[in-house]
Amino acid sequence: MTSTKRLILANLLKGFDLLVFVGSFMTAAAMVAWPIPELSVEEFFAMRVKVQNAIGFAGFMAVWSLVFKGFDIYSSKRLATRDSEVLDVLKAVSVGSAVIYLLGVLFNISLITIPFAFAFWSASAAATVASRLLMRSLLERLRVRGRNLRHVVIVGTNRRAVAFARKIEGEPELGYRIIGFVDGGDWPRSSEFRDSGYPLVADFRELPGFLRSTVVDEVAIFLPLKSLYQQGSLVVSQCEEQGIIVRIPPDLFSLKVAHATTEELQSDPVITFATGAMEGWPIVAKRFLDLLASTALLLVLAPLLALVAATIKITSPGPVFFAQERLGHNKRRFRMYKFRTMVADAERRQACLEHLNEAGGPVFKIRNDPRITPLGKFLRKTSIDELPQLFNVLRGDISLVGPRPLPVRDYEGFDQDWHRRRFSVRPGITCLWQISGRSNISFDRWMELDMEYIDRWSLWLDIKILVKTIPAVLRGVGAA
Repeated sequence: MTSTKRLILANLLKGFDLLVFVGSFMTAAAMVAWPIPELSVEEFFAMRVKVQNAIGFAGFMAVWSLVFKGFDIYSSKRLATRDSEVLDVLKAVSVGSAVIYLLGVLFNISLITIPFAFAFWSASAAATVASRLLMRSLLERLRVRGRNLRHVVIVGTNRRAVAFARKIEGEPELGYRIIGFVDGGDWPRSSEFRDSGYPLVADFRELPGFLRSTVVDEVAIFLPLKSLYQQGSLVVSQCEEQGIIVRIPPDLFSLKVAHATTEELQSDPVITFATGAMEGWPIVAKRFLDLLASTALLLVLAPLLALVAATIKITSPGPVFFAQERLGHNKRRFRMYKFRTMVADAERRQACLEHLNEAGGPVFKIRNDPRITPLGKFLRKTSIDELPQLFNVLRGDISLVGPRPLPVRDYEGFDQDWHRRRFSVRPGITCLWQISGRSNISFDRWMELDMEYIDRWSLWLDIKILVKTIPAVLRGVGAA
């Protein structure tokens, strides 16, 4: 499950938990605190709610949410045991119920009594635990069927590494797919590894190249750190550069960007290092903004899109859309769509024009590219050619704001791994590069702006970039 989907699920759970709170509160009131037996249903719904009561109830809901957040209820529980997850939920419900009761006593709320608190706790605990168990069961079934998988590489071929691999393969509901093992040196592999049948996909020297060319979500390190600390530290740094999650047995590394969190693999502690800056409820708001804005823009711009498509078809032979394979989150490949601005065989002719490349780094840019059609030049100048990417936003391939998705050809020209950290987040239509001059800035500065975006990310930064993109597009600065 990608970070975006995981956070969407977490926020859906938050909303569900608030509904459980409301239902449990009403259930408890109906069971133990109904003071007017002769009141009819019609009269009950005709009652007016006092403003102070509404404010107080909203305050209770806020307290409930804060307590659940404090117990880390909404983080990924993929590696946690069923019992530990249920225990965490019961702890949160118990503390939340106790706080509600104490606040009721403090503010002299007659409704909140000990019987009320017990009824409330029972209802909320039953509903919350049931929801978590149901969600866990559904996710496990998806993983067993090959969905929602995490691709993992294991560094080290000792007994612990093989035991870890067998453990996660023996529990397919965890959703891990072992790509292979990495090791190096002249020392003999453990007998457990030789007998396991697991593939050795790279040595230490080949690992950076393997990570560049393979979809890898996580790297688990099981090196003997006492004798291979330097090598282990280098592997973690290489993963950090490319934005790949690292899991290791508890040990400390000095990392520049990645932050560490402690998780469990079926009660065994592991430390996770991740560089992703996008987490929490803002990423759900980001995805919601993507869906809302892209849908609205496609509806509003539909006549323009149809007009441009017809004009392209009339003015030059070839398809209306240009589809190219690009690299997305953690180098996952997808087809990105733009209005065609070049002749139909433009990609085939690129090899003949490589000597005219005016851009630094691995990207290819020619200011007066002979393959561009007259209409295409206008579409590029106004960035209208980018509009079909709104369909990619709807699909979830890209976001409205994020590092620009690069063609496979450009990626293969990367010569510094720190550039690859840009793939640790979902790419986008616009970013700091677009509002800073686009083709007029160097490739290294472009990559620095992408790193700055990742490290500074907030929903507010996305909004500012979107606002600044409009005048940048109207000026046409750096468009090519």
